[in-house]
Amino acid sequence: MMLLLCYFILYLIIFLFGAVIGSFLNVCIYRMPKEESTVRVRSHCMSCGTQLLKRDLIPIFSWIRLKGKCRSCGAKISFRYTLVEGLNAILYVLIFAWYGLLDDPIRAILVCLLFSALMIVFFMDLDTQLINIFVVGFIGLLGASMTVYDWIDNRNWISHILGAVIAFAPLILLVIVTQERAMGSGDAWLMLAAGLFLGLKAAIVALFFGLVLGSIFGMIQKVRTSNSQFAFGPYLALGTAISIFCGEAIANGYLEICGF
Repeated sequence: MMLLLCYFILYLIIFLFGAVIGSFLNVCIYRMPKEESTVRVRSHCMSCGTQLLKRDLIPIFSWIRLKGKCRSCGAKISFRYTLVEGLNAILYVLIFAWYGLLDDPIRAILVCLLFSALMIVFFMDLDTQLINIFVVGFIGLLGASMTVYDWIDNRNWISHILGAVIAFAPLILLVIVTQERAMGSGDAWLMLAAGLFLGLKAAIVALFFGLVLGSIFGMIQKVRTSNSQFAFGPYLALGTAISIFCGEAIANGYLEICGF
């Protein structure tokens, strides 16, 4: 019973920490495209500009207590803020459960941070069709950290280098050939960083899922709006997220079917 209580408390702490990080992700998603400071400017209502009180900054809970409205002007607060906070918190718990709470905490922490960065990419690119270079750089730093960690852990660290190359090369070639009409250079740099984190097999699967999902939703959008321009980053981020958990298994299954 005591052990279960300890596990519950640890997972609760992870959930709360994930929600707090999710709140910061919202700040990054909103302010980075505007080149505003993510730390120096206090949080405020997007409608009336009133600075938010500390009790109105509690992730998830404040939105529920205020019934999704600004305390000062009554303007509606987008549910997406709470969605990002809640999703990030739940993902942190699931990631630590996947890797074992105490079995491999370093890997779990790196994956949690990657998921948070991918969430910024997803929503920011969806809103603005821009991928922030600092976020990509952070993912690259996580990829380098995972490469070093696998090297220390006597795992195949060279796979990470190959993953970066194989995920980056076809996209940057597409960018150059089409002069960024088919895809922006930010997508290519995103997959370079993500491929470094994932390793060779998972990077291939991530690229495959990202391109397939992007193509499907791109065609749907073109049919509905006659607009062929859309953000590819969210789908590359989804492909990367999928591959973290099952990329290698999918790749190994495919190779086994093919007789390799």
